Parts: sequence; structure tokens; C-alpha cells
Amino acid sequence: MQFTRRGILAGLLATGAAAPLWAEAPGNAPGIAPARSPLPRRRGDSGATRSEPVTPDSLIAAAKLGAASVGFVLADAVTGQVIESRDATTAQPPASVMKSVTAAYALDRLGPDHRFATRLLATGPLQGGTLQGDLILAGGGDPVLDTDMLGDLAARLAATGIRRITGAFLLYDAALPRMERIDTEQPEFVGYNPAISGLNLNFNRVHFEWRRAGGDWALTMDARAERFVPPVKLARVTVARRETPLFTYQGSAAREDWTVASAALGKGGARWLPVRHPALYVGEVFATLMGAHGLNLPAPAIIDTLPEARELARHDSDRLAEILRDMLKHSTNLTAEVAGMAASHAASHRASAIATREWAKARHRIAPVIADHSGLGAASRISAADMVKLLVDVQAGALPGLLKNHGMFDARGKRLDAHPVEVRAKTGTLNFVSTLAGYITPPGGRRMAFAIFAADPERRAALSLAEREDPPGGGGWNKRAKTLQGQLIHRWATLHGTA
Repeated sequence: MQFTRRGILAGLLATGAAAPLWAEAPGNAPGIAPARSPLPRRRGDSGATRSEPVTPDSLIAAAKLGAASVGFVLADAVTGQVIESRDATTAQPPASVMKSVTAAYALDRLGPDHRFATRLLATGPLQGGTLQGDLILAGGGDPVLDTDMLGDLAARLAATGIRRITGAFLLYDAALPRMERIDTEQPEFVGYNPAISGLNLNFNRVHFEWRRAGGDWALTMDARAERFVPPVKLARVTVARRETPLFTYQGSAAREDWTVASAALGKGGARWLPVRHPALYVGEVFATLMGAHGLNLPAPAIIDTLPEARELARHDSDRLAEILRDMLKHSTNLTAEVAGMAASHAASHRASAIATREWAKARHRIAPVIADHSGLGAASRISAADMVKLLVDVQAGALPGLLKNHGMFDARGKRLDAHPVEVRAKTGTLNFVSTLAGYITPPGGRRMAFAIFAADPERRAALSLAEREDPPGGGGWNKRAKTLQGQLIHRWATLHGTA
């Protein structure tokens, strides 16, 4: 595959705008696709125009999704009665709609008030500013811990008066199974496919920034948040005089070395790179923050079990419900994987996926194939019927209120705030996979649960690794699939929205 300089740079900066949910149709209000199509006038009709409902099959044909399989189910969210369906039992890749399943699982197993704790523990007494023993940074799997929160935790430790430790600086990250990456089939450098452990920071990403400096580039790697911007040495990057590949990576037990193609850099820019050693990353950043308080920590070591120790300071996350709300809004893969593994208490990622599947079978009498908790991989499968069954089962709980309010959008992606139909749903997008599932609530009408799955697995499987970041034809396919979703939802709200 050939890359242009402009194309590589565009991929490096990873910018883009989300496609609008609703498509604009000529002769209708902005963002509204017609639920009925006009028919020619007959003689004797006195000039009246007849109309008949636009069928789902005609909308699907007009979307021109090629060989893709399209399945959907619309049901009354309270009674579960199916109102309309097509290929309802065909199992499809859910993409990020899997995060809705994970959210329901975590809420059921952990409860909406669950919090993740990051603690500082001591194995000995603190006397005269000296800790007689080891200092342990113990992670509880917090998926949203950032450098500012870690800086506040460092300040709380400093407030105890600690200035020296006689023992080791230890990192406990075994609260969750360790993973080097979520999905092995993604490009190496994408920030949405990081490692996971019981200690996570900044969604396990490091900030890489470059700027032109004479005939070369000045490069920095840091763990920035809003208030603290500590430099990072664990991950390093050097410029290689080449056009492709865009990045290369080589890791060791205590290092992460990247190279970046010089042809991609231009005058300057920035992006987040994934971290593969999250516990060491957290340890380095915490040591830097403590150094600012006058405590110089030794090089950290990772432990698998916690010794007997007392707590010196801690940081508690927000409630799980708020964490899941942000996860569903921003579709953060790390949060989904942490939530799922924390809920299952399984010893491995694979065992956690199996536990989630067994929960779905026992609690909701559905049979999805679950390979991960985020939907980042393509191996998971769920039918529209099973997805809607779960949504109906949980409609009286917390999940509907945590889903993003998609609302109505015009053809330019502008939100139509005054539109009376409320759509709360989770989107999912992989290459040649587009999914949407959630709830439709017309004003004064009945709430409906729905799932729309469209996928062309063969076209996806034919992509090379280099093509997966920006596949030929992928953008147009995804836009048409999302237009179809909007047309179906508008049709349903128009025809079936009254009680």
C-alpha cells in the first residue's frame, strides 16, 4: 500500500469528526428521513397524493452496503413485544455496542455505587519522617485515574510528613489480569488499544509531541493532565529517516522504544501512544510527583501479592455509574475492559469473557459469543434479538439513563436540540461494521428498545494490517450505514411511537 505524505500525517494526528446520526432528506425537516414516500396521483383522486410506508428493505437497498448483512429488532421496551424485525437471530459483531452489555453486567455484579481505590500502604511504622519499611502503591484497577489525581494522592502522602523510606518502592497491579493489549489485530500505535492492569494511568497512554527544530525535530514524551505534566522516560521515541512504516515498536521488560517515520512529522504535532507497561508507567510518574515533595523513591518493583500493611493515603474513583456514563459517551475501551474484569473477578481476560457470557445466559436467557468487554475485537457475536432482549430486561434500571442522548442531527452534523424524539443509544464502529442499540422515546408515546447491526465480515477480513487504520471505501460505507440507522429510527418513531 502506498502512503502519501499528507495521508500519513492525517493518520498520525488522528483527527476526525463523528458522522451524524440522522440524514437529511429532500423535502423534509433537517435530519429527518421520510417515513412515507409519495406515489403518483391517479385519475379521480382530485389532486390528492397517496402515500405508503417506506419499507425497511427499500431503505437498506438504498444504503448500498454491498454484501453486508443487516439485521434489526424493534420492541416495546416494557412488554418486550416485537414490533418489527429483520434477520433478528443472525449473530453479528457488536463493535462498541458490546459496552452496553458490559455496563449492564458491571452494574448487576458490582452495583452503581462501586468505587475503585488506589492506595498507598506501608509495611512498617512512620517515625520522624522516615518510613521503616516498604512503600506500596496498590492499584484497584481504577480505569480513569489520571496524573492530576495521582498528583493529589502524592500530596496526601506528603502531608503525612514522610521524607524517606528504608525499604523498597513496590507496585501492586494484580487486582486485575495483566494484558499487553486489548486486541492483537489492531495497528501497534493506536492509543485505543493499550495494555491493562490493576494500575492504570491516563487510559494507559503517553503523550508524544514533536516540533521542528532547525534541521531536526524536538521530541517529548510526558504523562500530562490539566495541572501536572511530568516527563516520562519509560517510553522513548526516535525519528527514523523513512516514509513507512509510520511507527515501529520494540519493548523489553522495563522499556518501550518507538520509532516514527520522518516523512510524517511535518512542522509539529502531537498524539497519544499506548503504554505496554502500565504499572511501571504509574510508578515512574508517581515517583516524579513525590520528588517534587522532597521524597526520592528507589526504582520500583512489581509484586503479585500484598503483604500485611497499613494504609497511609488513598484515592477513590467516582461511582461506577458515573464512570460507565463516560465510558458509554466516549467509548473508552480500557474502561470497558476494566469494568468487565472487575465484575467477573476472573483470573484471565478470556475467563472474564466466558463469565460474562454465562451471566448473559443465566440472567437474560441469551447466548452471545463474547471475546472481550469493549467490542474492539471482531470475534464477539450477538444477534439483534438477543441485544434487544437484554435492553428490555434492564429498561427499568440504571442503564437507559447512562446511555448517551443522541438526539437529532441535520446533514451537517448539527444537533437539533428542540427535536421531541429522544434517542438514547450506544454506537459501534469497526471497519465495515456499524451498530446502534438503545431506546427511542417519542413525546407522550411508548419507549421502544432497538438494535441495528450491519456488517460485512468478508470485506473486513480482506483488509491488510496497514489498511485497517483507514480502509479504502470504509468512510463512505460507515456514513451510509449511519444514515440508514437514522432513517429506520425516524420511521419507527413515526409509525410506532404512540402507545
